[in-house]
Amino acid sequence: MKNRKTIDDIAAELGLSKSTVSRAISGKGRLSLSTRERVLSYINKHNYKPSAVAQGLAMQKTYNIGVVCPVDYEIFDLQYFHRCLQGISEQTTDLGYDIILSMIGRNDISGLVRLIENHKADGVILTRTLFDDAAADYLKKSGRPFVVIGPSPDPDLIRIDNDHLSACSELTGILLAKGYTRIALMGGDDTHIITDTRRKGYELALRKAGIEPDPSLIRMGVEETGQAGAALAEILSQDPDCLICMDEKITGMVMGECRNRHIRIPQDLRLASFYNSAFLANSSPAITALDIDDRKLGAAAAEKLLEMIEGNRPESVLLKNYQVILRESTM
Repeated sequence: MKNRKTIDDIAAELGLSKSTVSRAISGKGRLSLSTRERVLSYINKHNYKPSAVAQGLAMQKTYNIGVVCPVDYEIFDLQYFHRCLQGISEQTTDLGYDIILSMIGRNDISGLVRLIENHKADGVILTRTLFDDAAADYLKKSGRPFVVIGPSPDPDLIRIDNDHLSACSELTGILLAKGYTRIALMGGDDTHIITDTRRKGYELALRKAGIEPDPSLIRMGVEETGQAGAALAEILSQDPDCLICMDEKITGMVMGECRNRHIRIPQDLRLASFYNSAFLANSSPAITALDIDDRKLGAAAAEKLLEMIEGNRPESVLLKNYQVILRESTM
């Protein structure tokens, strides 16, 4: 490392300014062909590799990607965020980018503000979308390239999402085809756009089958075990033949309540989830679920963000990136 040459060394030995050497390395800025070739020839001869910091200074880049996650995530969310990060890393690592993780709250985006105002990232990926999304609104005003993972009512945003509407409609439709006509739905925080989209997919399948959604079979805002117990009791009083939960957390709470109440799955209540996990796959009984490849979602988001960083304006992407896995819980 002591013998490694720096831009200062190259500039001194060639009798050039550091800015001239930087322009030759980056390929940007006005520079004569002979000077550029002289610098590049020296670099090749001495096997010079500029550090990420030097490259960043030369090209006015940080070579960092900001990935924003909610601070209120739970253990059930880890699989989703981990797989998204895997996909993002696959797209960015070979291009010399590092990932900076920023945790924000619904009403506290100070970490994201520091990331942008201190020029720590060339672009940002938001991993969750909300109605009245403070993070997205701030990034729009900042002018920094960013993409969102998930649906959004804002047509100006570059959105990378799975086709949750079709996926949830397909799973619900399969259960209807099996002869279950009183299908209940239990969901979480309806300020999350994904919650609204999944409900619409469920309702779409019912209407396609000529069934008007029954409000007495739908319970939203379920986020804690006590709420799940009360919601399950209300749904069971309506004599459903199947219950779909919007994610694996709610499904897990319902399974616990069923054990406490000696309700057998699937004999007494058939159960399905709009989001799969290893926990649901290995439960007894295993739970019917939608399986979505979150790694591909993260990779697609990183790919579009890198296009924006290079000055392009990509289109939003809606991935058909799911499959319905039927298991014992709905047999």
